[in-house]
Amino acid sequence: MKPLPETLEARIGLRVNQLDTPALVVDLDAMERNIARMADFARKHRVLWRPHAKMHKSAEIALQLQRAGAVGACVQKTAEAEALAAGGVRDITITNQVIAHPKLLRVARLAARLQAQGGRLALAVDSAEGIQRLAEAMAQAAPQARIDVLVEIDVGQGRCGVPPGEPALALAQAVARLTQLRFAGLHAYHGRAQHLHGAAERRDAIAAAVQAARHTRDLLTAAGLPVPLVTGSGTGTLVHEAASGVYGELQAGSFLFMDADYARNEREPAQPAFEQALFVKTQVISACDSHAVCDAGHKSHAIDSGLPTVALLPPGRALRYANGGDEHGLLYADSPQARLPALGQMLWLVPGHCDPTVNLHDFLIGVRGGLATGVVERIIRVDARGALT
Repeated sequence: MKPLPETLEARIGLRVNQLDTPALVVDLDAMERNIARMADFARKHRVLWRPHAKMHKSAEIALQLQRAGAVGACVQKTAEAEALAAGGVRDITITNQVIAHPKLLRVARLAARLQAQGGRLALAVDSAEGIQRLAEAMAQAAPQARIDVLVEIDVGQGRCGVPPGEPALALAQAVARLTQLRFAGLHAYHGRAQHLHGAAERRDAIAAAVQAARHTRDLLTAAGLPVPLVTGSGTGTLVHEAASGVYGELQAGSFLFMDADYARNEREPAQPAFEQALFVKTQVISACDSHAVCDAGHKSHAIDSGLPTVALLPPGRALRYANGGDEHGLLYADSPQARLPALGQMLWLVPGHCDPTVNLHDFLIGVRGGLATGVVERIIRVDARGALT
């Protein structure tokens, strides 16, 4: 692994109030409590967990999760898989379709490399043509290797995946006929359900997803094709997939950091109490009677799931973050009694969406001992930043 730049190495040991802004900071204590809660949840429910690395994009964190009990990592992109593999991750599932021949050759070579290291690579498929293209790439680039293949079914996301039932059976049979492809099960992820804010809405959505996955699994089994695994789930719904008796693996990833959008979800009583662990540290750089301005604009946090919230304020000091453009955020007092922050004051923002926020940064700054008086302990490289192919 490449050494950190000297400017980043110099931050280790700094007190949190000495960090320059804007900076993407991980509360290591909160993150580790989240990991422990997830590991305990999976153990009690007797399900595997394969956290989605598209959220943190870090081989170091993926390996930390595996030491806590995770079976491997999920990614969405071939380049993400390559970045994690280069950092030592050996068990990777690409939960997405790959169609382009040059990219499939990369998939095949990575499958062979991981197999030689005692690991494995899996890929989702949702078309007969995709299966054939994958088989051709494996024969060309990795004739001695095998790759695990998951047939993706659409259980409500309305994105990739074939309809449950007979279409999935036809694809699974096509996979099983090809010697370099190993049918590894069903990929059944309902992404939209993760951000349905009402608990009853999420429960109903996953009940339908479970029914579709169960029907498909039973159909394949009756046709003489056992289903080794049904995998899917996310942080917003994991209690339902874990209790279903159908899903054997959870792909939840955002539990690690959480974000402002997940904070708007009505919490299920059975869900572990995951904490917000990812923050943008920012400073007030301008102030007037009506508002203050901080130095964390949209270049430091993603806004696809809404604007960030201002965290860790004393009682009666609620602030509202408003759009100030690429480099600035506007801060307004939420009530006539609340005071605006003073020039130079440091503030903590909770991003609206953790995944694309991390993708805006090269490194995460890991702080131990809390965000008020903690110390920088680790600089975590975002290995797969910008890994879009």
